[in-house]
Amino acid sequence: MQDPIIIIGAGLAGWTTVRELRKLEPSTPVLLITADNGDFYAKPSLSNALQQKRTPAQLVTTPAAKMAETHSVRVLAHTRVLAIDPATRTLQTSGGDFQYSQLVLATGAQPIRVPLAGDAADQVQSINSLDDFTSFYQRLTCADQADGQLERRPRQVLIMGAGLIGCEFANDLAASGYGVAVVDPAAGPIAALLPQAASAQLQQALADLGVRWHFGVTVKALNWAPAQAAEAGADANAAPALQVELSNGALVFVDIVLSAIGLKADLSLAQAAALVCERGVVVDATLQSSSPGIYALGDSAQYAGGRTLPYVMPIMSAARALAATLAGTPTAVVFPLMPVAIKTPALPIVVAAPKPGTAGEWRSEEPGLWQFIDEEQHMRGFVLSGKQSARRAEQGKLVQV
Repeated sequence: MQDPIIIIGAGLAGWTTVRELRKLEPSTPVLLITADNGDFYAKPSLSNALQQKRTPAQLVTTPAAKMAETHSVRVLAHTRVLAIDPATRTLQTSGGDFQYSQLVLATGAQPIRVPLAGDAADQVQSINSLDDFTSFYQRLTCADQADGQLERRPRQVLIMGAGLIGCEFANDLAASGYGVAVVDPAAGPIAALLPQAASAQLQQALADLGVRWHFGVTVKALNWAPAQAAEAGADANAAPALQVELSNGALVFVDIVLSAIGLKADLSLAQAAALVCERGVVVDATLQSSSPGIYALGDSAQYAGGRTLPYVMPIMSAARALAATLAGTPTAVVFPLMPVAIKTPALPIVVAAPKPGTAGEWRSEEPGLWQFIDEEQHMRGFVLSGKQSARRAEQGKLVQV
């Protein structure tokens, strides 16, 4: 009996690889192993679900059983892969051992954790999966009892991190009526991607929604709020439960602390199997790792040039190329220009960032339009904000990749 192609991970990378492979190979046995239930959902929808009034259950587009039936694959849900043996092409899992013909690592990334002082430090939440969002949603929307009356004041959320994901959640929460404070050591939102003027526009647009910014500081400690201090910081019937101490000594009283300071590739399995890893599993142009027959894509992969590309379009491109390779036609992945639409309706933004390390500067051509010009006067990227965001195709044609 032919050993299956095994895919570890049921996120966008894993399921898209399955879909693309089935277009080329309808009968090759495929086993997908996942630590969760395997349901298919769009992970980017987690950061704008509230404004769309979608519950966690409504974010699932296709249950795992239906995906398995449609694509003729076996799904092993709620199963953890414990070890990979490249020499024998064997996986050890919590559900038994399995032989593979080819192996795909679509293990994704895990939230970066920073150590915090305080007796409530373990209350920090991160959202990196539907299960995470479900926990956050339940905590956010539950009705507290205060003197027999339902709580009336809006819940207060502090977000650690003013990057892309932090700003998307800030927009979604503030537009949905929640109180939002954002803390970041940088000078402005999404400072690593945006020119300063675009960052300032976004800062103002979200401030107009009610977002309170704390820049140039970090969260130092998280404690359960003393009753008297919490009452002083409360807006209405029930006091916020958490006291956040910032590095400048300021205190912020909130109900929930959400960490959005970034992700790092989940490399535990790959490293234990002696695969070459840096910021991700190092892969060649065909997405093969340092071990023959083992491939990686998505958040867990480090592509040629040392790039990690944790966005939807790179995953789709990589999955198409990998499917062809798995089907017997080695195919190099070629990443086209892939602008990223930031989901901040208060100020829509599209970013086509230059490759890391590209020397040059941002230039403002007209309001809402910035171009990144390198030392040889070539355009290598662009940022569009507001109504200008509709010009992504036009600007994309001007970029020299």
